[in-house]
Amino acid sequence: MQPASAEGSNSDTGRALRRYGPIAAIAVVALVVIGVVIAGGGDDASAPVTSDGTTEPDATDNAPDDPTTTDDDTATTEGGSETTPDTEPPSTDPDAPVESPLPEGVMSFSVADELGLDVDFGERCDTESGRVKVQTFFAPECYEPFTGDNGGATARGVTEDTITIVQWVSQDQDPILEFITSAILNDDTNADDEATLRGMIEYYETYYETYGRSVELIVVEGSGPITDAAAARADAVKIDEELDPFMVWGGPTLTNAFAEELAARGIPCFSCGPGQTKEWYAENAGLAYTVGKGPDQLDLLVAEYVGKRLAGDPAIHAGDEAMHSTERVFGRIWIESSADSITANERFEGYAADNGFEIAESQSYALDPATLQESAASVIARMKEAGVTSVIFNGDPIAPREFTNEATAQNYFPEWIVTGSVLVDTAAFSRTYDQQQWANAFGVSNLSARVDRSIGSSYAIYEWFQGEPPPAPDNIPVITPVPNTFYAFLQATGPNLTIETFNEGAFSGEPTRRAVTGVSLSWGTQGIWPDEFEPDYRGTDDVTEIWWDAAATGPDEIDRDGSGLWRYVDGGVRYKPGEIPDGAPAAFVEEGSVTIYTEPPPGEALPEYEPIR
Repeated sequence: MQPASAEGSNSDTGRALRRYGPIAAIAVVALVVIGVVIAGGGDDASAPVTSDGTTEPDATDNAPDDPTTTDDDTATTEGGSETTPDTEPPSTDPDAPVESPLPEGVMSFSVADELGLDVDFGERCDTESGRVKVQTFFAPECYEPFTGDNGGATARGVTEDTITIVQWVSQDQDPILEFITSAILNDDTNADDEATLRGMIEYYETYYETYGRSVELIVVEGSGPITDAAAARADAVKIDEELDPFMVWGGPTLTNAFAEELAARGIPCFSCGPGQTKEWYAENAGLAYTVGKGPDQLDLLVAEYVGKRLAGDPAIHAGDEAMHSTERVFGRIWIESSADSITANERFEGYAADNGFEIAESQSYALDPATLQESAASVIARMKEAGVTSVIFNGDPIAPREFTNEATAQNYFPEWIVTGSVLVDTAAFSRTYDQQQWANAFGVSNLSARVDRSIGSSYAIYEWFQGEPPPAPDNIPVITPVPNTFYAFLQATGPNLTIETFNEGAFSGEPTRRAVTGVSLSWGTQGIWPDEFEPDYRGTDDVTEIWWDAAATGPDEIDRDGSGLWRYVDGGVRYKPGEIPDGAPAAFVEEGSVTIYTEPPPGEALPEYEPIR
């Protein structure tokens, strides 16, 4: 293992924003797998994973007895996990029929092993490990190649040979995205993105079992900006009436109108908006999924972190030394985009109370280039007047530039507590903020510890499989997470593909493997979140602790060398709800932290195979 500050990058997240938008980035950038494994279990599904690849015991540990595998890496990796079926042991009667817990036509390596079946898993399977022969630690489990009748047209958009999928992409010149990405550059085109996606689909359909069907991809460019609800609904109507797909991938990232219209027309979608409430997902079962966690889930984890790690202690990480002997006073800055934003802020304050602290000053802002600077001046003045020592920021990646500049202008140097929101926790954006202020930034991140992009990332997988770099080298981490997850669900669903069976496949797996270079993913009812959050249609379940090292040098996520990198505490150890430890955080302690792994960390080594082409 070689934690480093100056070599490599893994996720190239920044440039990808131009087409996919800020909210979508939460769900997909550096969070998920090149393949999640569904119908499978993760190893130690509750205990946090340390930087040496071991797990820490936890009172809430409900992990399966046998370690298995799945999951991903920080912006892109491969997920895999073994099935742990809830079945009775095979009968001792040699004449008794063998019953599989999987759908008809589906057989995984672990179930075959459990039932003592002799199955030919084909050339793509490493029968020693039970995983497919792909060059990533997170390789998915082997599934038996399907033969026979798959049922033909089992659902809308499905034939014997094809599954029609619509990929929605935003306009090249979206004014909101142009504003957000003004601090970074991106020269990948929509054509590059489509070529990359099609190249990855070839990879998926080589290594994942698709039961005789291939994805027929149709790319649709949005008819309006990502905030335009009317245009979003019009796009959904067009897709329904003219394209007749089984499913839609992606959507306008600052309005839920697209997902709502698709659901009303019975068309499932993946990451097709900023995300709905848990009640909406329950009412529209099987019609929408996300790869990232929901904002309510993130708020719950942030409140747990603040309550356990920060509340009641002095603000020792503030830039103003006078605050170091003062018990923390919390303020919150949050983005207001709809009435739901106000409800969400009230919900966070409730979570804060449950975790033993309160918000002394709460201020919202709008993502409006014309008013943001003026809003920043007012918001910072309110924080300063209220005696806030610790600012909890929950917003977009551009606003901190204005807020930190204004804080310095007002001679106000608090702690800045980051919350895993919208790429604020990437070096590409963090380098654009006032560094006098950001030198005091720490908190939690959805993103997993960075690795050099040659180590198991979607970029590396594409290059390994196709023999050349992807046409969209900067956008590929944002392009792949949704199809990654789709193929994993499809593999667990089997030949009888319908909305209902697809949802059963999605919910059939246990949480993916714990790792420091990958998030833990699960859907359905897993006992990870409070009962009111389940069944869970949002994937990511954990966070890691980070702090900003303004002096560290190396490449950001878009390969620009410079100063300032996020450090991942304890090598990137990750926490699910209830797992965040009590006590002062290890912020601004360099020992044990990592900026970028230039080699796989212990326990996450890459296998070596030649690609099947």
